[in-house]
Amino acid sequence: MVAAQRAGIFELVTEPARFKAALLDLGPAGYLAFVLAYAALQPFGVPGTVFVWVAPLIWPWPTAFAVSMTGTMAASVIGFSFARFVARDALARRIPPWLTRYDQALQRNGFATVALLRLVFWMPMALHTFLGISRVGFWTHFWGSLVGYALPLWATAYFGQRLLDEVLALPPTAWAVSAVIVAVLGASWGVWRWRRRAVTA
Repeated sequence: MVAAQRAGIFELVTEPARFKAALLDLGPAGYLAFVLAYAALQPFGVPGTVFVWVAPLIWPWPTAFAVSMTGTMAASVIGFSFARFVARDALARRIPPWLTRYDQALQRNGFATVALLRLVFWMPMALHTFLGISRVGFWTHFWGSLVGYALPLWATAYFGQRLLDEVLALPPTAWAVSAVIVAVLGASWGVWRWRRRAVTA
């Protein structure tokens, strides 16, 4: 992580234009550089969505899908293995309570549960950790993750460039309305959680 910071990788992945130029300058080695950066940084704090959304801005969608899937799977395996074999006890205390609800489901049907969790939540560090300290087997985690990631990563690779173009073309009024909607939804969710805690207290 320190080496990545000193090399300026963090700045690159947060600036898509620079990241694209750097990878294209590498030629075919850019694919490997993308996957390695993704796999090394995502399990330890850099959002994987940065890589997933940048990929279709750099390459045609089939290539973007391939490198996104490879990087996502590599990052997931690293995060899973780190939690299981390196820092199990230290990380177990950091798992959000909402994830522990899936313990029983993992024991009943590990593959389907992993696939569903990856489909819905993708690749947060907390999910890597939860699956790593659970009893689910390595290959169950691997294949379940692969299936769960397939649809959202394909959709992002295929529609990512088009969606970005549409978003950038939105008029200011659309941004204002969207901001109001998000604020209302956020406030409603906060009130709902507050009332729920008050009832259960």
